[in-house]
Amino acid sequence: MLTIYSEPVSLYCAKLRVLLRHKQLAWNDLPPPGGYGSAEYRAIVPSGNLPAMIHDGFMLADSEAIAEYLEEAFLDTPMLPDTIKARAKVREKGRLHDTRLEPALRQLYPHVAYETRDPEAVLVAAAAINKALSSLDLLLSLEDLPKGTLWLCDCGFAVCFAWIKAFETALNLPVSWPDRVVAYDRHLNTFPAVQTELAAYAPAMAGYLKKADPPVSRQK
Repeated sequence: MLTIYSEPVSLYCAKLRVLLRHKQLAWNDLPPPGGYGSAEYRAIVPSGNLPAMIHDGFMLADSEAIAEYLEEAFLDTPMLPDTIKARAKVREKGRLHDTRLEPALRQLYPHVAYETRDPEAVLVAAAAINKALSSLDLLLSLEDLPKGTLWLCDCGFAVCFAWIKAFETALNLPVSWPDRVVAYDRHLNTFPAVQTELAAYAPAMAGYLKKADPPVSRQK
């Protein structure tokens, strides 16, 4: 049995759960002992990162490292292609999420709360998100990965797109969705693992976004 340390609202924890569901792996989901960043948790996971995994006494942190490990440890449902070049393209695409799109999205978190929101900072984050979506659009235009398979790189995008759409409503975020990216999002949502995780994840997202409402709306 896998033990996964996670927090309900974490995007990267949800990203990992998409993979776990797709590979049909059983896991025990636990909060970090003592809370995120605590000394108690760092005694188990020195980096303090979430998610983290323990498998037969082996500890590993970072969603991408865990994903690569699980891909090699559980071969029944492969999520990397069988050629070296195609595997490299999957990793390239995944890095675009982890180093471009998600960091752009992360700029919004300090401005979710209605009382402390900086509208100019929201617009700056929107520009960064749109730039990353444009880069993804170009990458998709050149992509020749086999269709019909959920790849490692897809898990993060499925969750990140859900957040961007939620922020469009909650923060009036101006997002320019390229047609290829819209089609890619639609494709990801055909996979049962994505559907199941996003449905299970929705309450955590909704709870987090409550602070985006004006105070009067929250009292209703």
